[in-house]
Amino acid sequence: MQEFIKILPKLAKDKHKENKTFFAKLKKKPPKQLDYIMQELHDEEFKKTDCLDCANCCKTTGPLFTDKDIVRISKHFKMKQQQFIDAYLRVDEDKDFVLQSVPCTFLGADNYCSIYDVRPKACSEFPHTDRKKFQQISNLTLKNVAICPAAYNIVEEMKKRIKL
Repeated sequence: MQEFIKILPKLAKDKHKENKTFFAKLKKKPPKQLDYIMQELHDEEFKKTDCLDCANCCKTTGPLFTDKDIVRISKHFKMKQQQFIDAYLRVDEDKDFVLQSVPCTFLGADNYCSIYDVRPKACSEFPHTDRKKFQQISNLTLKNVAICPAAYNIVEEMKKRIKL
């Protein structure tokens, strides 16, 4: 898995134009069964992929923290929300709360998340390949294929299965 993670950014870069064209066509004319197909591809991939072998998302990118995430996680730590924000978060250029630094503060050396049960929504939904109306998040998916081996594999399989 680690070898694949090392070459993943280059693979994604090499496929970027092809993927961008594919997603542009997908947005214009999404197949009727797209959500069903994506759920199937997602489920098939995650039968083979164990995130604990990778955790590249946690090592290289940080999630957005919604207000609900902040309430839930600060409560978990028995902290006031502002204390949690001051200790772990910063406001990015889009005015969103994000981690002060990566890798994620809550990621252990064993790739386990210390706040897994209360983790941010962005983390629990990553890599978003089973999302309804998948065609609406093509820009996000283009970024995720460079981070997540499962997302890369799902998109490659998707291009084989969906003829546009």
